[in-house]
Amino acid sequence: MPALDIYQHNRQAWDRLAAQDCQWSQPVSAEVIAAAREGDWSVHLTPGSLPPGWLADVQGLRVLCLAAAGGQQAPVLAAAGAQVTVFDASAAQLEQDRRVAARDGLQLDLVQGDMRDLSLFADQSFDLIFHPISNLYVPDVRPVWRECFRVLVGGGRLLSSFYNPVVFVADRDPQYAEQGLIKPRFTQPYADISDLPSEALAAKLERGEALVFGHSLADQIGGQLVAGFVLEGFHEDAQPVPRFLIDRYLPTFIATCARKP
Repeated sequence: MPALDIYQHNRQAWDRLAAQDCQWSQPVSAEVIAAAREGDWSVHLTPGSLPPGWLADVQGLRVLCLAAAGGQQAPVLAAAGAQVTVFDASAAQLEQDRRVAARDGLQLDLVQGDMRDLSLFADQSFDLIFHPISNLYVPDVRPVWRECFRVLVGGGRLLSSFYNPVVFVADRDPQYAEQGLIKPRFTQPYADISDLPSEALAAKLERGEALVFGHSLADQIGGQLVAGFVLEGFHEDAQPVPRFLIDRYLPTFIATCARKP
């Protein structure tokens, strides 16, 4: 197989998902923005609510919504009083944020790029980074944590979420799910480009689906510590609508709250 540009492939995949009005490309309503302006708001790293104390007040904070376009989180934070920059690979996803900002008179700075490279931003540019599940679309998550640490001010926080790597272990042949069986197949860390059989990978590429990577906890959590962060909060959450059999048996979402000393 010829060399594949993962960033460009996944960028195009998310442009298509946005055009299809997928779950993560459905902007919040004007009513949600109006409520946020009155102090009634919430944002999500996982399907459930944020743990108490993780994000109580954003008034005046410089917030980077990292790989988090789609018109959902950033407009709410802006309406709640934050100075928000949205950084995402997908132009179509960023367009959703632009539409909400235009509709509701919000100020959002929209930037297209690779989450592993935040060189457009100077050191200590942000007080808070909000990074909901998205780093499964890059082969190596450690550069993401290093860049997050660099662009945060001292005392700044990184709120991030990702999948428990157990999600990537099982064979996804429907026959096993129908029998209620979880058959381990893939070792971790996982990568579509190296672990899928060539025929399955070719079919996924032909369909234009995003390629995913199941990172180890050593890279997801340990990588934050190596970058210099201090972990202040850890949260697990269940999948409300299980996609895989494993989702029925343990919380498969993980969120962390980390601080730059």
